[in-house]
Amino acid sequence: MKFYGKSEDASRKIVSLFESGAVPTALAPVFVHRHDDLPCRRWSWSNQLLTVLAGTEDARGFRQWEHSGRRVSKGAKAFYILGPVTKKIPRTEDGERRDSVAVVGFKGIPVFRLADTEVADAEKWALANSASAAEKRFVEALPLVEVARAWDLHVDTFSGAGANYLGYYQHGQAIALGVRNASTWAHELCHAADDRNGSLTKRPGQQLDNEVVAELGGAVLLTILGDTDGADYGGCWDYIQRYANKHNVQPISVCEKLLKRTCEAVALILTAADALAPAEIEVAA
Repeated sequence: MKFYGKSEDASRKIVSLFESGAVPTALAPVFVHRHDDLPCRRWSWSNQLLTVLAGTEDARGFRQWEHSGRRVSKGAKAFYILGPVTKKIPRTEDGERRDSVAVVGFKGIPVFRLADTEVADAEKWALANSASAAEKRFVEALPLVEVARAWDLHVDTFSGAGANYLGYYQHGQAIALGVRNASTWAHELCHAADDRNGSLTKRPGQQLDNEVVAELGGAVLLTILGDTDGADYGGCWDYIQRYANKHNVQPISVCEKLLKRTCEAVALILTAADALAPAEIEVAA
């Protein structure tokens, strides 16, 4: 596979750094703070996927658009997301009545795409839209974002502070980031490449092999691209060490065991990028 040799060289240099113990301090995460408060950011991932499939990154209900300074255009057709239908279930516990709420089904909720609306209050819309524009610029500047899009992955952000994760990859559908750093982006992109290679372990929860491949692969990818600061070797080592300790294995040995799979994921990304825009891909010597 093209770029495999360069990936292997970078991988072994990083593992050697880990073995030497001369690992720099991990970079502090810089969280994404979204202020646009788009309703669809709070929807389930299945509903967010319906939004993407409808050809938009922003969809809202009729009143929600009015609140943002826009109105639904005359003749526009809604698409539907799924909302839960709940029922109150009476129950008694320790002699005391405590009702619970159960989901008994789902109903269609009509929403409209941004393209199906028009500005009604320019000042209100400009205020609501400014934060969204900043996040779009951040996404556009991500290295190799064109590879993710060529793989039909939706790339987005979420407010990372207080979340239980810094980013995530949803199988064959999306990558989302809660921090503004290259290492998290490269980690999630390596998950996607590992998946496309057919080697991603598909079980519930975070699997040791998947996480080591993505974390080490992300550091390797950025090293090859010449971004050794963004590679965050300290954060990479801390992450791998934490997962290895959790599974009672030696972090160096698990890196060596997964070296080939890691290199294959990185090589796939670089080969895809090279095919998309060969004149724009600069690989560090």
